[in-house]
Amino acid sequence: MAKPLKHRIREGLPFPRGASWDGTGVNFALFSANATKVEVCLFDEAGTTELERIALPEYTDQIFHGWLPDIGPGQRYGYRVHGPYAPKEGHRFNPNKLLLDPYARAHVGELTWDHAIFGYTIGHALDDLSYDERDSAPFVPKSVIVDADFDWRGQPQRNPIPWDQTVLYETHLRGYTKLHPKVPETLRGTYAGFGTPEVLKHIKSIGVTSIELLPVHSFVNDSQLLEKGLTNYWGYNTIGFFAPDPRYAADVPNSLREFKEMVSRVHDAGLELILDVVYNHTAEGNERGPTLSFKGIDNVSYYRLLPDDPRYYINDTGTGNTVNISHARVIQMVTDSLRYWAGEMHVDGFRFDLGTILAREPNGFDNQSGFLKACGQDPLLGTVKLIAEPWDCGPGGYQVGEFPPGWAEWNDKFRDTARDFWKGEASFADVAPRVLGSPAEFDRDGRKPWASVNFITAHDGFPLNDIVTYNEKHNDANGEDNKDGSSDNRSSNYGVEGPTDDPEIRRVRARQIRNMLATLLFSQGTPMLLAGDEFGRTQGGNNNAYCQDSEISWVDWQIEEKGQALIDFTTRLTALRRRFPILRRNRFLTEAYNEELDIKELTWVNAAGREMEQGDWGSNAQCVGLMLDGRAQPTGIRKRGEDATLLLIFNAWHDMVEFTLPSQGGEDQHWTLMIDTNISEEEEKQEDQKFAFGEVYAVTGRSFLLFTLIPGVVK
Repeated sequence: MAKPLKHRIREGLPFPRGASWDGTGVNFALFSANATKVEVCLFDEAGTTELERIALPEYTDQIFHGWLPDIGPGQRYGYRVHGPYAPKEGHRFNPNKLLLDPYARAHVGELTWDHAIFGYTIGHALDDLSYDERDSAPFVPKSVIVDADFDWRGQPQRNPIPWDQTVLYETHLRGYTKLHPKVPETLRGTYAGFGTPEVLKHIKSIGVTSIELLPVHSFVNDSQLLEKGLTNYWGYNTIGFFAPDPRYAADVPNSLREFKEMVSRVHDAGLELILDVVYNHTAEGNERGPTLSFKGIDNVSYYRLLPDDPRYYINDTGTGNTVNISHARVIQMVTDSLRYWAGEMHVDGFRFDLGTILAREPNGFDNQSGFLKACGQDPLLGTVKLIAEPWDCGPGGYQVGEFPPGWAEWNDKFRDTARDFWKGEASFADVAPRVLGSPAEFDRDGRKPWASVNFITAHDGFPLNDIVTYNEKHNDANGEDNKDGSSDNRSSNYGVEGPTDDPEIRRVRARQIRNMLATLLFSQGTPMLLAGDEFGRTQGGNNNAYCQDSEISWVDWQIEEKGQALIDFTTRLTALRRRFPILRRNRFLTEAYNEELDIKELTWVNAAGREMEQGDWGSNAQCVGLMLDGRAQPTGIRKRGEDATLLLIFNAWHDMVEFTLPSQGGEDQHWTLMIDTNISEEEEKQEDQKFAFGEVYAVTGRSFLLFTLIPGVVK
């Protein structure tokens, strides 16, 4: 009869972190600077019965480690970590609580919100200073040992799409396919479902290059949401930075393989996959939150605590805790996680939720922080896309434009000014720098216009259809008396709140959607579309659908005729963006006259067809033209470009404006109309779209136009 594993354990190694199978056994390695003992607990296949509890025998450089023979992939396990329970000093060790491995590649089971998962006794007079002795194992997920082997069929790790060609597409993995008629019902809302050819074909067909998925790292559903019959739909409540969430797997025991197969299919479709990642906080909350992993492993190392009262957590995230990215081992964990997803899982980039947190040091935001330096020097992370959400709710949290070279950043200034302009509440003087890639924020240290990720809509807020349909939020379904979500929507219903049959209102709304899409896709920088905006998806006025795993959030694929027309329009815009590189330059365009090349890269034009002067840039600047000279220097080499010259006309005025088309170049040239958001593509084809210099074009109120100047060429 074989000896119990506790009698067969060997010393093992302090690296790599986590549980690593070598073909004959598993090496366990767990960091804790303040623990006194670590036990690994093995469970049966159901994850309900603890089979054996084994103390890791070695402690090297703050790493507990040991090697166990004869266990391997599929083994369920967890840790019990011993040490001082002294909350006033920041220590919350409690070996009665089974803990997830921070490096676990897979999780199994769901969290049950029982009082036993808390390190203290709920309701005790001492509150979180009390000590709870109940075993949490029956109520928490288990870590799972995996076989990392996967046949990538000779596929390279990734085929990076250049930033200047990138069009991002933000979506939710589950919600995107939950109602998709071409996805088998058993696969809807799963990794396998998202990898369905028909799903990826649509994304590719509209000109998108890169999919940005909302969080898929293993996360926890908040108890207060479950009590209301809701769920943490968006997933910004991570508990496992290496494990794909099993609830998105059609085949849960093989969730890791299913995720890799999805990535492979995304790449086969010629698309990139970018993950929204949440390294700023965890699901363990504040001092009254549960003990699930990091809190019980080494609370003072993993979290930022108040320096003068470490019982309490610094809350720069608004979620109860803040991950301590100043600690070397925490930086290592986060960068190990990033390298794992980029190297072993083949993802193409990351969008960092509340990215300012990652650059915080004890003295505040620092774009030379330890974490940013670690990323900047890493040879693997230097090959993937890194996108920051450059704000948090802590002091000095708004940092748009302040991340170091190599990073792109969500630019909410683009969102706000574009919405305000088309609503008629901002002058074009406010929008002009956004159209040019926000040079005041990003033109430094060799950063390129692509560093500005331009967007008008994202997962939080109204989708594009709702921006032109609702003045107010309608979040009653969230169970918070419509008090949640922002009231600053910068939206307009144009006369009626919600859907209407009024033909004039419907026409204005449809035109405004097209105006904002054109502004987004024809501006310098990296455009990001929200999934479903290309055919007018609605959330019924809900601007904070974080808890709605329902038809409020799911993409409705019953696309009507007007939705198909909008798909066609969006596809035209992305095709024109590809066709005319002047719309996506890798250099910031300038108004200054280039004497050496004898050109002006861009010229602002008023409705009289003349170059705008200082006095034209007042609050009434509602109809403006932007002429982009195709001869503009395309790279650092000082020579003229050979692109088409473009004229973009933005008219946010509510009425028609007679716009004189400016002169440019020789007499044999003419302007060719490519886009007028007031007329359909079919109407454009039926009319003569050639216009002479000096000809007056009647620009419809609230419309966008694009003209090209191609010598001797008729559209």
